[in-house]
Amino acid sequence: MVRHLPETLWCSAKHYAMLQRDRPTGPVDEDAFAEILDAYDEDEVFVHVGLSDVSSAFEGNPYEFVVDHLDERFDAILTPAFTQSFRDSGYFHRKESEPELGAFASLFFDDADYRTADPLHSIQVRGDYRFENCNHRDTFGPDGCYAKLDDDDVRIVNVGTRWLISTQIHYVERVMDVPYVETVDVEGTVYHGGGDHEQVAQTTYDKNKYLYYWDRLKLMRDLMTDGVLDHYDLNGLKVISVSARDLRTALEPRIEDDPYYVVK
Repeated sequence: MVRHLPETLWCSAKHYAMLQRDRPTGPVDEDAFAEILDAYDEDEVFVHVGLSDVSSAFEGNPYEFVVDHLDERFDAILTPAFTQSFRDSGYFHRKESEPELGAFASLFFDDADYRTADPLHSIQVRGDYRFENCNHRDTFGPDGCYAKLDDDDVRIVNVGTRWLISTQIHYVERVMDVPYVETVDVEGTVYHGGGDHEQVAQTTYDKNKYLYYWDRLKLMRDLMTDGVLDHYDLNGLKVISVSARDLRTALEPRIEDDPYYVVK
C-alpha cells in the first residue's frame, strides 16, 4: 500500500528498483516524515533504522531524531539486539552484552528498559511491553517472542533502510516449515544480572545450512500489491511499514504454493 501523501513523497513498485540503485538521500521536510508516523495508531512499534540515511535527510543527531519521533507516537519501541557471537563464545549477558548488528541497536542499548533472554536474537524494549510468557529458548518457534509480535500484530517500521528489513520473516518461515532451513541447538550460559544465570540450549537456524537469500524486491512488490505494505520515498529516505500479522497472512498462501517463494 502506498499512502496518499503528495505524489513527490512516494514511489510505486514500478519505480522502486530504479530508485534503490540510483537515488541518494537528500534533505527531507520533517513534517512529511511526521505525517507518515501519525498514520499509525498501534501502541508498539518494532523498528529497523539506517542512521546514515537519516543523517543525510535531517539536521541534528539522527538517533535522537528517530527516537524522539517514535516516543511521541508509541508507548513502546522495540528493536533487535542480536549477538551472534554466542554461537562461538557460549556467553550472553542480558544487561552487558552489547548488540552486534547495527548502529541504531547499539545506541538504543543504553535507552532500553528491558531485553529478552534469547542469546542470539534478543529484542530490546523501551517502554512497558514484555515477553515473560514466551519461550525464550526457541528463537522463532510457535510460542516464542516473535510469535508474540504476530499475536499482538505489532507494527514494523523501517526508516532509512534500502529494503524491507524484518526478522519477522524468519518466524513465518519457521511456522510454514520451509524446506531450505534446519534448526540446531546452540549451548551456552545466559546471565540475567544480579548473579542469576542458566545453562541453555538455544534452538535457532543452522547458520551453515541457510544458504538462500530473501528476494526482498519481490517480497516488497507483492506485499504492496496486496495492500499490506506501505512504502514511502522522501527525497531518497525510505520509510517502509507492515504489521507482523499482515506480513504472515500475506506470505502464507504464497509459501503454500511455492515453499521457496521467499528466497532466490
